[in-house]
Order: sequence, then structure tokens, then C-alpha cells
Amino acid sequence: MKQYLKHHEWHIIEDGLNPHYNKISESVFSLGNGRMGQRATFEEDYSGETHQGSYVAGVYYPDKTRVGWWKNGYPEYFAKVLNAPSWIEIKIKIGDQTLDLAKCKVEKFRRVLDMQQGLLHRAFTATLPDGKKISVDSKRFCSMADGEIGAIRYEITPLNFSAPITLTLPVDADVVNKDSNYDEKFWEEVSKEATPGLAIVNAQTKKTLFQVCTGIQYDIQRNGKSITGNVTTNLREKYADNVVVTDLQEGTPLVIFKYAAILSSENHPKDQMVKHCKAKLKEAVAAGFDKLFADHAKVWAHKWEECDVTIEGDVAAQQGIRFNIFQLTQTYTGEDERLNIGPKGFTGEKYGGSTYWDTEAYCLPFFLSTAEPKVARNLLVYRYKHLGKAIENAQKLGFKDGAAFYPFVTMNGEECHNEWEITFEEIHRTSAMAYAMRDYIDYTGDKDYLTEFGLEVLIGIARFWNQRATWSEDKGKYVVLGVTGPNEYENNVNNNWYTNYLGAWTLRFAREAVDYVKTSNPKRYAELVTKTKFEEKAETDRWKHISDNMYYPYDAKRKVILQQDGFLDKELIRVKDLKPEDRPLNQKWSWDRILRSCFIKQADVLQGIFLFEDDFDLDTIRRNFDFYEPMTVHESSLSPCVHVILASKLGYKEQAYEFYLRTSRLDLDDYNNDTEEGCHITSMAGTWMSVVKGFGGMRVRDGKLHFTPFIPDQWKSYSFRLEFRDRVIKVKISSDKTETILEHGEPLEVMMNGKPVLLKK
Repeated sequence: MKQYLKHHEWHIIEDGLNPHYNKISESVFSLGNGRMGQRATFEEDYSGETHQGSYVAGVYYPDKTRVGWWKNGYPEYFAKVLNAPSWIEIKIKIGDQTLDLAKCKVEKFRRVLDMQQGLLHRAFTATLPDGKKISVDSKRFCSMADGEIGAIRYEITPLNFSAPITLTLPVDADVVNKDSNYDEKFWEEVSKEATPGLAIVNAQTKKTLFQVCTGIQYDIQRNGKSITGNVTTNLREKYADNVVVTDLQEGTPLVIFKYAAILSSENHPKDQMVKHCKAKLKEAVAAGFDKLFADHAKVWAHKWEECDVTIEGDVAAQQGIRFNIFQLTQTYTGEDERLNIGPKGFTGEKYGGSTYWDTEAYCLPFFLSTAEPKVARNLLVYRYKHLGKAIENAQKLGFKDGAAFYPFVTMNGEECHNEWEITFEEIHRTSAMAYAMRDYIDYTGDKDYLTEFGLEVLIGIARFWNQRATWSEDKGKYVVLGVTGPNEYENNVNNNWYTNYLGAWTLRFAREAVDYVKTSNPKRYAELVTKTKFEEKAETDRWKHISDNMYYPYDAKRKVILQQDGFLDKELIRVKDLKPEDRPLNQKWSWDRILRSCFIKQADVLQGIFLFEDDFDLDTIRRNFDFYEPMTVHESSLSPCVHVILASKLGYKEQAYEFYLRTSRLDLDDYNNDTEEGCHITSMAGTWMSVVKGFGGMRVRDGKLHFTPFIPDQWKSYSFRLEFRDRVIKVKISSDKTETILEHGEPLEVMMNGKPVLLKK
């Protein structure tokens, strides 16, 4: 764990340049706006540890799978969200000295991410090898008001000299992905041009043929007046720039405004890309940095009104939750149903940046509660539109008759994850889609979703479980063999309890959906029967038989659910008995040793209890929590939040608070030693759930909001805001009272600690 970032309610602050932490900071200080973003790399040259990463939503490359032994059914490729053409560089040469912070004496270095306004601000003083001393003040943002615009204000002041300065202002599409399987570059040039004041590169991905047109214009000012300098242009493969030579005058700032337009062929005709890019740049330059930023900050102000969580009395906790909300919000805006939430967002390339089951299991509740219903609905529609691919995925593995197997990793609905134990065995992910539907309907009351989209998906998923479950003559029950549960430190096990439980629940939910649509909209039901070739009685009878007769491993002696068959054959050791040098296991132990151990990467049985807590009494929840949590190493970002919520329910307040700090500051403090590869975006929604569902005890039962709040001893108060069925509700909890305020909408009855409370404006 690293704690080099200063605590502040609204800012992430780094004082001093630590070269060994720089890639961590590049992830943490990343910017985005739902359509594009980039890591917080420097504008000027830096020869130290760095990874330049710019990303455009929805643009990917099918990097051919690289394995030693090909297995039937393996995905042909792993989808990579691409390191896109870069626009942020402002390369500086003073006399014959290049400004490179790895080769200068750097003083007063300060990097600040202003989360309230979505601004990255960096300032430093540097002495070049020849003794020239400069100060630099840099600000940049990716516009939330216009998702295709980015802007930089870069001010450089010579402190002890006057000299010529050479500024290189490029667009560079000759970039590489850090995770390329074969060290291949994924971009090809379509066109490029450079004229004084302008540089544009239009590049196209290999195979997938996405085009991204990236253009820059700039304005250089001294004393508030534009200067031209001596301008030359350069073109080379996938690259265009302007080189400007002018003078630095001692004590007088030189200000460079760099504007960028980043357009994707997902949103523009390919034959109009350059034309539209130029038009967008013209608008940006005409508006200017200050106006663009004001519009951008106004959007952020509205976003924070919708989704802010306030914590009084604990700055580290407050900073943590706001950082998580900030990253979630700048990753996904909900405006484009073709987009989804990648596990690294715009902060890095690990995991391909594609769509995982994390969206449905963790992210959906955040967007349900903090945005208008269409945002969460779009996440579900995204999966509906991939149903055909889910059926193809199942067919590749030998399933038939319209069975749907949703992918573990995808960009277009097709499975593209290439680890056997995940791709083929972590089958619980397909039911995350079903659970998300239930969650959405419970929260919004929008049962029409079942009629319009949901039932068709549920029929496909239920058909998968119908074929995946096996009747065991020995047990007289249905079993599910050869799986990996949420705990990925166990592979190819039989009867993972979470998987079996979720599969049986899915079959029951599918039957309920059939009954609802058949009754409420017979015409639509008849259409779906024809479209899916649904044989209602035969199929639903089979679903009922499986769900009624599913096998669940259980230890009668301890009265706990067993994670899977044979779990008790392991040596049961607590995490606290591990040596510090053994952690994290995934970086210190062999995979063989991990698989033979009892240690749990993330909530597994407890994940199921979290999702279906109303199925279990408090004593059952307590016994299972007390049994499994001590063996959980929490080496998945998805783990701590589940434990916060269950610990809160059980009254383990101190433990809940400790888990909250871990989930909220996972990336800020680099708990798992992997933040340099990108932030854990999807798990950040779990931080929000930790406060609202954990400490706030918020649940939806029978269409009604319930709260059972408590406040950690370290806090004076906390508050959150919910959008619920055309109402806006503000909840504030302090040590002596709970206030629930209806800010918008018709009167609403909520349950507070089991008692009804009528909310009125």
C-alpha cells in the first residue's frame, strides 16, 4: 500500500515527482468524458517510467489469441481497446536543451486532479542541465459538454534567462498497445495533413476498420496577445505536426493553448471525417479555452448534484468515494447504448478494456440511483442487442436450440477472453444479465422491459442452464460440473454453490417472466414464441424440475454453505496467518499452490448471500461471513464492497469501515500493487454501494425503499441522493438522527428501520 497522495475533499494531490510512482499517477489522474480520454502523461518529453495512453470508446482491435495449446472452442481473438492517436504532446526545446523531467532538477512539482470540475492541473519548476530555470503551469480537460473536444493551457516562464524556444505540437498515430500479443501496431494511416496552425491524422484500425480522426489547432500568446513565430510543418507515417520557433523573455510567461478534436467513424461518415474534424476544431478555437472549460465545468456541477456522496469528519473517506464516483461518471455517461463500462475505463489497457459481467453485478445499481432510468436501461439494451452473439457463443461450445451464453469479455457480444478456466468455466456471468433485469425492474417498476426485451434474453439464458445442468443418479439432484465461481483461485470445480444457486434462480425468474408477458401482453408473447420457437410447457416444466432439484453443497457440522464440493478437503488457514512477504498471492505464489489453498480471491458464497440476502436469516449470514471472510485475501477489486455490505448488516461496524477504506482507496493507495496498469473502474461502483447499501442499509422490497442506516464512529455525518421512480430523495445520517428529504416528486412512503415514513415536499 502506497500513501503518497494527499488527502483533500475534492482534489487528488501529488506533491513532488516520484519517478517510481509516475505510472500509478498516470492512472489515478486520468481524464475522460464517456467518449474518449487519456492517462495523465506529461505534455513535454519524459524519458522515465511512463505509458502514454489515449483511448476512444467503442474502438477496438481483435488481437489474435496467443496460447501454447489451442483448445476447441477457444476465442479466435482478444479484443483490445486501442491506444489511440495521441494529441496531448507539447514538446519543448530551449536552445539546444530538451525539456525532459527525467533529466532535469525538478522542484515544486505538484499535480492536482480537481474532481469537482474535471481538471488536471500540474505545476513545477525545473532547472535544465545547462542551468536555465523555468516554471511550468499546465491545465487540461476532456470536455463533458462536447465529447469530441479536449483542451490544454500550457504556460512556461523563463526565470533566469531569455532564449529561443522550439515548440513541437504533434498528432501521433504511430502508437502501440502495451498488451499487444505479438507486438503489432494496430493503426494504419488513411490521411494526414499539416498547415501552419493545424495538424490532422486520420487513422484506421486493422481488421475492424474503425477510423479515428484526430486534429489539433493552437494559439500561442504572450501578454495576452497571439504570436505566430516561425512555423514549419512535418509529415511522416501516421504523424503530423507544427514546429514553432519563438523567443522566451525572462520573467514573461509564454502560453500555449492546444485544442483537439477526436472523431470516430462510429459517429461520423468515413468520407466526412476530416471535414467534420476541421469544423469541430474551428468551433473549439472560436470558443477559446475559458469558454470551453466553463461549459465543461457546468456539466460536472450538474453531475455532482445527481451523484455526490458527502462524508463529514473523514477526509480520506470523502476523497475516496468522490474519486470513485468521478472515474465512473467520466467513463460512462449513458448517452450511447452502443457503449458500456470497461474495467479500466480510459485509464489503461489491462483486460482489454472490454465489457465484463462487472457492469450488471456492480455498476447497474449506481446508475439506477444517480441518473434517469434510460441510462440503466441502455446498459440492459446493450446486452439484448448482443443476444444473437450470445447464442453463437453457446453454439461454439456445443449448446443448441437457442441457448444463450453471454461472454465473460466482449466488445461486440462475441466471447474474446482466452483463459480456459474463465472463458469456459465461469458460467455464472451469463446469469448476471438476468439478475440485472430483476434489479432494474425492482428499482424502476418498469416491467415493460420484460415484454420488450427481457423475456427473449431470459429464454436464451434458461435454455443454457437447462443444458448445462446434469442429473446425478448418485445424488438424486441436478449438479453443475467443471466450473469456476467468482473466486478465481478455484478452477474446474464441481457444484460451486454460487453458480448452482444463481442458475436455479434464473430458471425460476424466467418462468415468472413467461407468466407475466403471457398475461400482460398476449400478442407480444405470441411473437416471442414464434421468434424463439419456444415450447412453453415442455421447457418451463424442465426449468422447474431443475430449479426445484438443484444440489447445493453444505456442511451440516458447521452449518455453513460449502463453496464447492471438496472445499473441506483443503487445509483451512486464515489470511492473518500468512507471512507479509506472501502477499499478494497472485504475484508471489505459483498458480498450483494458489489452487490447492483455501484462500479466496473475492466474495464467492458471500457474493450469493449479498445478491439474495432475503433468502437467508441473519444467523446463516453471520455463520457464513465468519467462516469465509477470514480466508479471503481480497485480491480482486470486486471483493471488499460485498464484505462492507454484509458486515454492515451484521453490525460489524469497524470491519465494515476498514473494508470501505480498502474499496474506496484501492487505487489511490495502490492496495493491490497494480494501479499503474489502470484504475479499477467497475469495482468503483461497489464503493458507492458500500455507503448506500452498506452504511445506509438501502434496499428495495416490493417496490418500496427501505433504510437501516448506521454511521461509522470515524464520521460526523454522511449523505447521499437517490433518484427513485420519478422522485429525488436526499438521505443524511449523523450520530444522533437520520433526515430523509423529498427534493422532487410526489409524496412517497419509505421504510426507516422497519417503520413507515411518509415523505412530502
